[in-house]
Amino acid sequence: MRASRPSCNPAPARHGRAMQRRRRPCLPATGGMLHASAMFVVTESDAAAIRDAFHQEGELSAIIELRQRFPGIDHAKARDCARTIAGWKPLPVTPCPVVPLRPSRKHR
Repeated sequence: MRASRPSCNPAPARHGRAMQRRRRPCLPATGGMLHASAMFVVTESDAAAIRDAFHQEGELSAIIELRQRFPGIDHAKARDCARTIAGWKPLPVTPCPVVPLRPSRKHR
């Protein structure tokens, strides 16, 4: 089913006694597919599970794990995504820096 879009027909507008036609702005045709529907977000826990499946049980297990978490992806795209995610390294844990708000009385 195609996504609905605004009408591109001219809308009448009154200016004085004469009736003039004004065109409404038109959006380009999307072909029924939104670009955001092809995107997905991988959390660190999803990436860790896919990486573990890839390194412990192989590529097919990583593809299955990815498709369980993201069911709308076809097999070929899941293979590419699983390989990419398996190559990611976990983010390093950085300690929060402690910044004193006021200088201590010892240093005055």
